[in-house]
Amino acid sequence: MSEPPPPPGPPPVPPEPSGPGSVPAPSSPSGPPTTAVAAGTPKERIRLAYQGRAESDYIFNFWTAFGWTLLTCGIYGFYVLYQLVRRARDHNRRRLELLDAATAYAWEQAQARGVADELRPNFDRIGSHLAVLRQMTSDFRDPVIWTVLAIVASGIVHIILYILLDQDLVKHDTNEGAVEAELAAIYSRLGANIPQPDPSRVKAQHNYVARIIVTLVTCGIYALWWLYDVMTDWNKHFETNWVWEDALASAVQSMP
Repeated sequence: MSEPPPPPGPPPVPPEPSGPGSVPAPSSPSGPPTTAVAAGTPKERIRLAYQGRAESDYIFNFWTAFGWTLLTCGIYGFYVLYQLVRRARDHNRRRLELLDAATAYAWEQAQARGVADELRPNFDRIGSHLAVLRQMTSDFRDPVIWTVLAIVASGIVHIILYILLDQDLVKHDTNEGAVEAELAAIYSRLGANIPQPDPSRVKAQHNYVARIIVTLVTCGIYALWWLYDVMTDWNKHFETNWVWEDALASAVQSMP
């Protein structure tokens, strides 16, 4: 058995013909509300972040992971934990870069078409939500350290991580969904079609107290079901993101 890699992304957005440069954070009212500093034009940044999902958005198959954990007497389970933390951290970083670049590109287009002032409230709201995603990149989510902690205190660390990863997903999806909604409205005004995200996709937090109690009562057996939920919740999140990203890529590709 082997853990299947995530499916490859669709064709990337072509890069701008101009060479890479620096996109500094605007410090005046004439720029979009973002603090990101990245190399390359906004369109190039979109392309790179779009392509990067094959590396960040790792898809788990629970039964494959469970089988390898049994065959290795539990050792493979630590690799599973490493990937759970690593993919959540890297996905948030990649989505932050993608959404920030898409915002910068939309601002360029809005300025060129003379509708920047009209759309400024949308950009202002985007800035507040991107700030939350940016703050999440500084949370303690180092996969190596968490794996070492799990080796030292297996069980307790796993439960703590299941809670943190579930909270991260809800917080991340709430804010990126809000950014997607604003970008969909902006790009629509610019003549490009991007679907509005489904607000019902944001899941409720797990009932942590109940899950901990059931895990203790079942001598840890319920923790397998909890792990399954954490895996599949993030899997579904990635797949939902890919649909919206495909629409964004097509929209950007169609714009001058």
